[in-house]
Amino acid sequence: MADTEVKNAFDAKAFLRTLTPRPGVYRMLDAGGEVLYVGKARNLRKRVNSYFRNTGLAPKTQALMRQVTGVEVTVTNTESEALILENNLIKSLRPRYNVLLRDDKSYPFIYLSVQDEYPRLTIHRGARRGKGRYFGPYPNAGAVRESLHLLQKMFRVRQCEDSFFSNRSRPCLQHQIKRCTAPCVGLVSAQEYAEDVRHTILFLEGKSSVLNDELVQRMERAAEQLDYERAAMYRDQIASLRRVQERQYVSGESGDLDILACVVSGGVACVQVFFVRNGVNLGNKMFFPKIPAGSEREEVLSAFVAQYYLAHPIPQKLLLNCALEDEDLLAQALSEKAQRKVTLSHRVRGEKAHWLQLGVRNAEEALAARLSSQAGMSRRLQTLTHALRLDEAPHRLECFDISHTQGEGTIASCVVFDREGARKSDYRRFGIRDITPGDDYAAMEQALMRRYTRLKKEDAALPEVVLIDGGKGQLSSAQKVMDELQIEEILLVGVAKGPERRPGMETLHIPAQGRQLDLEPGSPALHLIQQIRDEAHRFAITGHRQQRARARNVSPLEGIPGVGPRRRQQLLKQLGGMQEVMRAGVEDLCRVPGISRALAQQIYDTFHTDS
Repeated sequence: MADTEVKNAFDAKAFLRTLTPRPGVYRMLDAGGEVLYVGKARNLRKRVNSYFRNTGLAPKTQALMRQVTGVEVTVTNTESEALILENNLIKSLRPRYNVLLRDDKSYPFIYLSVQDEYPRLTIHRGARRGKGRYFGPYPNAGAVRESLHLLQKMFRVRQCEDSFFSNRSRPCLQHQIKRCTAPCVGLVSAQEYAEDVRHTILFLEGKSSVLNDELVQRMERAAEQLDYERAAMYRDQIASLRRVQERQYVSGESGDLDILACVVSGGVACVQVFFVRNGVNLGNKMFFPKIPAGSEREEVLSAFVAQYYLAHPIPQKLLLNCALEDEDLLAQALSEKAQRKVTLSHRVRGEKAHWLQLGVRNAEEALAARLSSQAGMSRRLQTLTHALRLDEAPHRLECFDISHTQGEGTIASCVVFDREGARKSDYRRFGIRDITPGDDYAAMEQALMRRYTRLKKEDAALPEVVLIDGGKGQLSSAQKVMDELQIEEILLVGVAKGPERRPGMETLHIPAQGRQLDLEPGSPALHLIQQIRDEAHRFAITGHRQQRARARNVSPLEGIPGVGPRRRQQLLKQLGGMQEVMRAGVEDLCRVPGISRALAQQIYDTFHTDS
């Protein structure tokens, strides 16, 4: 099949005269024999000849040809075969004039151990050799965790380890917060649990309309039998399911679909991919392939589709935000690999056009953020990722600190950072109560328990890394909370000051990795940890001083102009209490009767302006 030629003293005209018109792959070489560029062709003679024209070449191609001193070709039987060979050579040779996608990770699935009497739901990576059902793939572990939280809330199928499940003598906290039916201690029959598992499978298979109809029938039947408690449970499941459908479902889609949007700016490319499986949007993932100068989005997207989908599961349809020159060839090659028809399209209307626009907007914003922050937060975060031995840079970090005066007025603070820096709208304070005055360990335990119990109840995003300001004692209290809440995906890091308590002398304790870490004083990772730790300390001290300074118990709403007794009552009633008012965003406040956008902004600013 292969027919390879190498010309040491390269004579382009002679080479082109003998070149075959058959399909194949060509490789451009420099004087040292290094491969500069790999390309495929339906007709090798015509394609390679186009590079040796005197006019009409793009600047990038002109720069390439000034370095070319030889060409190698490999003839293939079909153009699809050439596409696959081109992809393999690009991955192995990594030529500097090709678009290069770095994505060698395995994608996570949701695993259901249907072979067990009481099946378990969990995240799974790697080969799918074990018994059970696998659903996915999902774009990242965060998307899997979000789906698991939704399922745990709706159907209460267990997610604990088998060793934990087998050794329980009483229900765990998951049962208390209504996230599990406690099959470990027999509080649910095998038949009832099997129904929850069947509903979970229907949801994961995208058959939510069937599931919804069944739940409605069960609710009506329970009400007729005067079993109002069970009817209310079905009602809550229906409401949760409808909220999920509003957020996740792509109208008019029932199969597998990926939506790809590519944007190129400033010599950087971003490809945004939305993963839709069985009509459900499983989430999105951003890719930043390495591209040669002068690359166009069509070229980048074409290379991305070939390199990515020849190495990952292929959906039935790909929606693209631009036309590709080799669109038909890509569809043919992907169809052959998937052993079923795969379609690529870029001219869409209605809901699909809306999703493409959303993809482009996400790609543009991600690219702008990457270009503006590459030298700052990104560098420190990448250094921290390496220091903590994480697979990828964390999306969210949280830090806790305790402040009090000789044990009185204890306040715990929680500050939140993401890839763009401080996320002040997510900061929280906790007034610590019912502990021995001055017991920092108990204060830390109470703060974390309240924080992460609430996040689990609300299905909110969990951080990948939690920093604890203190030594092994505070870290032990934090680990106790994580064990009780069955949170395994968070990396706990204790930040202990050195013997002289000087900045730059901190020691990091990482119990999950069984080690302690002393970073260099000039390390960008240490600078980031110090910034987050100092922010938590400032936020805790500020809250403690405010608590001491209060001379009387007054609602914070009373000091806001335009918020009288009636509006205060509406805010508290509609949002569910003072804490919820303080946490609400501007859009949530606007929905309360009598609250204009301007007033909502004023209320929001009252609770979110730095002290």
